Amino acid sequence: MKKQTLDLPVINHHAAGIDVGSKEHWVAIGQNDTDVKIFGVYTKDYQSMVEWLNENAVTSIVMEATGSYWQTLFSHLEKAGFEVLLCSSKTIKNPAGKTDKKDSRWLQKLHTLGLLKPSFIPEKQIEELRQYTRYRHNIMLDASAHANRIQKILHLLNVRLDVVFSDVMGASGMKIIKAILAGERCGEALAAMANNGIKKSKQEIALALVGNWKKELLFQLADVLSLYERLQESIIKTEIQIEELLKEINKENAALYNDSLTKKKKQKGQYKIDVAGLSYQYFGVDLMAIDGVAHNTVMTLISEVGMDIKKFKTAKTFASWLRLCPNNKTSGGKILSSRTPRSKNLLAHAFRNAANTIAQRKEGSLKVFFSRIAFKKGRGAAISATARKIAVIVWNMILKQTPYLPIEENNYKEKIKKNCTNNIRKTMQRLNISVDELVFSR
Repeated sequence: MKKQTLDLPVINHHAAGIDVGSKEHWVAIGQNDTDVKIFGVYTKDYQSMVEWLNENAVTSIVMEATGSYWQTLFSHLEKAGFEVLLCSSKTIKNPAGKTDKKDSRWLQKLHTLGLLKPSFIPEKQIEELRQYTRYRHNIMLDASAHANRIQKILHLLNVRLDVVFSDVMGASGMKIIKAILAGERCGEALAAMANNGIKKSKQEIALALVGNWKKELLFQLADVLSLYERLQESIIKTEIQIEELLKEINKENAALYNDSLTKKKKQKGQYKIDVAGLSYQYFGVDLMAIDGVAHNTVMTLISEVGMDIKKFKTAKTFASWLRLCPNNKTSGGKILSSRTPRSKNLLAHAFRNAANTIAQRKEGSLKVFFSRIAFKKGRGAAISATARKIAVIVWNMILKQTPYLPIEENNYKEKIKKNCTNNIRKTMQRLNISVDELVFSR
């Protein structure tokens, strides 16, 4: 039998592959050992890399997304005029083994043949906005950790603010903590500082504020509180930077505003800036009208994707990129697994939080949808399915520039009933069952 050969067409004739590392980068412009060169991670090394690539007439470069080490090199090569693609390490597996040299040559080979799918990277202004929002997110996590430390110290002091207040770090709690650090020890005097909206009586609050005032714990409380307040100041400053950048991005649409925009109560940890107005100027639709979607959800959408959401040709593609769709593994015509893959995508996490909020609602078509899925497959599956539904709604609103028009709850229930009836009718027709043959037992 004649031996067959398969020749793949070359798509990128002047391609290079870079295996990114923490201390050195391996760059391959061909498949020979002489075509691979090692460069350092300093700016001078980047300049030498650019010169070497230009000498070898390279125009297109692919690199593997390795931690945060790729970011500075990526931007440097882009400024130098190269077409740069970033690929996920999960989609690149070298069957010949793993070394830095082999990885760089494998990347170069796949890119030459056009077999690599680039990762999503937003435009420059959104990338800048992303840095601010992710920094704010990290500060919020640090502030939450310091709040937990404050509550632990209060427990050790036997000052049980957590028993009498729903939010220890709220206005009343902060006022009482600062009074304690100022030297106040009388429970009645401290209880008098609580706002009138607190459900617990002043007497019960006073009992919770009689502690054992250890010097070392009071020192820790003062120190951690100062750090917590410093972080809160940083959050405000970061939000100001975010607002200024969004206003600059929306400069051409600054006059675009709608008095009927949905206004939602800002919960603790939500953005304090006018997210509803700024997002309407940016997207042209009122995303806050969607059930469960709050200020943080919309800001995450702008900073993680922005108007580059148009790069996703369909809503299904967008939901798949977020990893909110089941990953159906099929063999022999049977589905072996349909688990939704895990995702570290911050936008997917934001949509899941919105879905979790919908679960706490009492009415609405999305609430009915969530309850149906939760009854069949559990709460986890319901959160994933509802998050995907929100992502689809968002894509359609932005791409088609249509407002959010949810189905009324009663109409939605009637639609479900109609679908169930049709399914039963089709099953009866397929099995050739008549109505007279059905036996109903009480």
